[in-house]
This record gives sequence, structure tokens and C-alpha cells, in this order.
Amino acid sequence: MVFVKTHDISELNAELIGKEVVLGGWIEDLRKLGKMAFITLRDVSGISQVIVKGELNDNLGEINRQSVVSIRGIVQETKARDFAFEIKAEEIEILGKAIHPLPVDPIGRLESNIDTRLNHRALDMRNQKTASIFKLRHHVLQILRKTLSEKKFIEITTPKIIGSASEGGADLFSLDYFGKTAYLAQSPQLYKEQMTIGLERVFEISNFYRAENSHTGRHLTEFTSVDIEAAFMDYEDVMNVLESLVVTVYKEIAENCKKEQEAIEHTIQVPTAPFERITYTQCVEELKKTGEKVDFGDDLLDSHLRIIGKTHPGFFFLIDWPMKLKPFYIREKDEDPALSRSFDLQYGFLELSSGGTRLHNPEILKNRLKEQGLDPSQFADHIKTFDWGMPPHSGWGMGLDRLMTTLIGIDNVREVVLYPRDPDRLSP
Repeated sequence: MVFVKTHDISELNAELIGKEVVLGGWIEDLRKLGKMAFITLRDVSGISQVIVKGELNDNLGEINRQSVVSIRGIVQETKARDFAFEIKAEEIEILGKAIHPLPVDPIGRLESNIDTRLNHRALDMRNQKTASIFKLRHHVLQILRKTLSEKKFIEITTPKIIGSASEGGADLFSLDYFGKTAYLAQSPQLYKEQMTIGLERVFEISNFYRAENSHTGRHLTEFTSVDIEAAFMDYEDVMNVLESLVVTVYKEIAENCKKEQEAIEHTIQVPTAPFERITYTQCVEELKKTGEKVDFGDDLLDSHLRIIGKTHPGFFFLIDWPMKLKPFYIREKDEDPALSRSFDLQYGFLELSSGGTRLHNPEILKNRLKEQGLDPSQFADHIKTFDWGMPPHSGWGMGLDRLMTTLIGIDNVREVVLYPRDPDRLSP
């Protein structure tokens, strides 16, 4: 008989003393002392001590740690230092036996490298440090959705199987789609722009795909992106939205997730707003002063951004990039057409977000596509929406996985993604 769980461990309180409860979880520790046994039972909410006596102890047999059990017992006070209450077991049922030894130690007494942990990710989730990272990710997602909704953005869900490239370029995964060539979406860019026609302000939080053969701690082939697009906003406006969003995430997590911060051994520091804003031109000048050979119009390499990141630690906006370095849909600055109304949000050398003001004139958009060697006919479905009255609009996309690394103070996005995908990892 499987007992029906009546309480999470975190729900045990003084009012339940003397009352019967049914708990379910896994055995984190087991100590047998003569006619008694002490079980440390853990569920997703916390840990409790279970006292097993008499015949029940005699019949306990060999239970390996990490086995899943259901325990019916009486709540009582405890003298144990690490527990607020304990359970006097009346009945125990083994629901799922764990092998010994396990491929990774969920308690963390024996450390495993990240590849080993990823290969056994479900078991790794019993490690409280790992579990806390994903609890924090859950809270971050809640904050993002709540905050954007309060700013009058409407959540949308766009296709991930598409018939043409969202942004051009070669980093596309292609697939056979009933005899046609289809692609996995790099971003929701074109769809979210189209949605501003009727919904004005939209956002999406979803997975996207880039066929980049990169082997760094910040690149994945499947990643979670937070995207917004807003009608009647310029790039300065959506920068302010982004800045506000990041600060809100940090502030609410810092204030409301103390337990998780303790588990990951990292105290979250809320960044100060407004974030510094430096132009691409200023950046080039700073690099030249350090002896770097870089000219206006050159793309900034990782080595360049690492130099800039040392001078500008923390969050800052890198704005007004040359038009030649930006996608076809970005609009130029009226006072200097060589520059774009665009920005990147940086955390030191790490790029977190890219955005800007978009073109909303279809004829200019067609010319821009041609200038970048793209065929306007391949974007016909997108361009035709501009003839229906496209409002001026701006937006950005931000890597959630990268934001999580800045929040919890680590440098490998694989730590914050359940089952990461990169050029070398396709399972589990």
C-alpha cells in the first residue's frame, strides 16, 4: 500500500505535535544504533529526522541511502540540533530502491566533475546546491513574466520551425520538413516585430537554436532567450525597460531567496542603476590607448571585450554600433547614418543582450536586405506585414542562461541549464 502524502516537510509545525502525518521523500542518511534507527528524510522542501524503533526497526532490513520511501508517523518535539521536529515512525514503505554506489554523490560529500553530473542530471538535482540553482531560475522566470506584464507587455509564443532565416547568417540548423527545407529558429525576431502591429508590446521567453561550433562556457546550441518588442518606443526606451528588469530580478532574488543563496554559497549584490553607457566609438578609443589595433567599423573581439570589461566591471550598455555590424532590421541614427540605434548590455566582457530600434519602412528594409546580400523574396511574408501599417518599434533579446550566471556568480552556463546542448553534448 502506498501512503498518500499529507504534508511537505517544510509544513511541519508545533500545531502538528502529537498528530499523524504521512511524508514522502528520499533517505539522505541512515544510522542504526542498536534497537533504534535514525533516518534523515528529505523532500524538495526540506529535511526531517525520523525515529524508527522496535519491530519496525527490526524489519527495516537493508535500505540504501537515496531510496524513496513513504513514512506514516507521529510528529514530536526533538532534541536534535539540526531539526525543528521529528517523526516517530509507525509504518515505512519502500517505494523505490536506490543502487549502491550511485554514479554521483547527491549530498556533495564527494565532488564530481560537471560532465559526470550532467550525465546523471536527474540524480544531481538531489544535490541541494544544484537544486537551489534551478529554484532560483524558477523564481527569475516568475519575476520576468510578472514585471513585463506589469509594464503592459503581452506574452506570445512564436514558431520554432521556420521556413527562412530569422536574421540571415549561416548559424542555422536545417531539417527536412516533408520534402522542404526548414530551419530551427535563431530568435523570434521577425514574428515579434509583426506582433507590434496589433498587440504593441510583446515578450517571449523560449528556447532558440544556433549552429555555432563554439566550445566556451557561455555558448550553447540551444539556449533560453528573453525577448521583447515594443511599438512607439525608441532604443533608449527599451534600454530602460531592460535595465529596470535586470535590477528588479536581482533585488527580488536577493531579498526573497536567502535559503537558496546560502545553499549555493553566494550572496547576491543588487546592481546600481542607471547602468553606465559607453559608445562604440569610445570603446575603440579606449582599446587604442591600451595598444590594441582596432579601427572604427571593426567588430569587437572577445579579447577586446575582456579589456573593456576590466575598466567597466558589472553592467553597462555599449551603444551606437556601426551600421555595417548590425542586422538588416536595425535603424540608423538620423544625425549620423553610419551609426545605428543599437546597444548591447554587457556584464564585464560578457554580452547578455542585444537590441535596438528597428526599420519600419518596407522600402528601406528591402534595400537593406539587398545591401547585406540577402534576397528580399525570402522575407516576403515578413515584408508584406509592413504594408498593413507598421508602427515604429524597438526591442531586444537577452540570454536567460547568461543572466543566471551573473546572478549566482559562476562562469559556465551548463550549470544553470537542465540538459545543455552544445557541439559535443546531445544526451541525456
